Amino acid sequence: MSTIALVLIGVSAIGGCQLLRNSQGTSLTLPAAGAVRIGSWNVHYILAENESGTWGTQHWEQRKLPMARLFKLMNADIIAFQEMESFSSGNEDANNLTRTWLAENNPDFDFAAVGPWQSFPSTQPVFFRRSVFTLEKQGWFFFSTTPDKIYSHTFNGSYPAFASWVQLSIKGTGARLRVVNVHLDYASRSNRKQSVELIVARIKPWIEAGEHVVIAGDLNARHGSSLHALIEGAGLQFVPVHGSTYHFNRGFNLFGAIDHVAYTPSLQLLGDAVVLREKAGDVWASDHYPLVADFKLDE
Repeated sequence: MSTIALVLIGVSAIGGCQLLRNSQGTSLTLPAAGAVRIGSWNVHYILAENESGTWGTQHWEQRKLPMARLFKLMNADIIAFQEMESFSSGNEDANNLTRTWLAENNPDFDFAAVGPWQSFPSTQPVFFRRSVFTLEKQGWFFFSTTPDKIYSHTFNGSYPAFASWVQLSIKGTGARLRVVNVHLDYASRSNRKQSVELIVARIKPWIEAGEHVVIAGDLNARHGSSLHALIEGAGLQFVPVHGSTYHFNRGFNLFGAIDHVAYTPSLQLLGDAVVLREKAGDVWASDHYPLVADFKLDE
């Protein structure tokens, strides 16, 4: 019994150290003059056909005020969202509660990487500040052997997953920025690897054309993984992210960040990423924390 007790004490101590280590990070400050703040946030889908229970519509009514508060606290110019979906089986997206709520309460923002659901998968929008950016192009590709076929299943036949992207120009300067918004398979390592290989292939022409390129989203992989190495091999760098970005909808910060931002060296990073680990209400807004990072763009 004493041996078991010692083991339990040891496990508790290790867990406590992990919680402490993964709960620390950089404090959020105002962005520097001329900086562009880019954020990423997996906001968890709504089960639109479920009135009660976690992630149902009643839970959404509790989540939406904390989400709106965190959106404003981010003070971002661009935010790539994942799982912004009111799921009711199928791919129909006419009633996207989260996107509608945030758009209505933030009229200084527009959003892109959306369209009629029959021709554009709209659950990974990119919000951007109207006064700063103009939308030039948008698109998508699925993590699949048929990436240009909408809603095609992943490489191993599991649920569809995809990248959305936007090309924005900065008003007054003409500088262009391509933001690629990704959400990789949480369950399959081979799907994640092949998805990243496809991402690298798709962004290569943009990088070769001299574009500023940012990849933002939920990689479902911690820094230092082989996925990060593939993206770094394509010429991008990762913003340092300290501590957890996924917390089990409990505030349990058990392991390092799985949400990341990578960027081409043509952008100047102005410090490490900041993860907002605030509850901001009676319930957590999502099971992921939002994160932001500041950049300067040359023309």
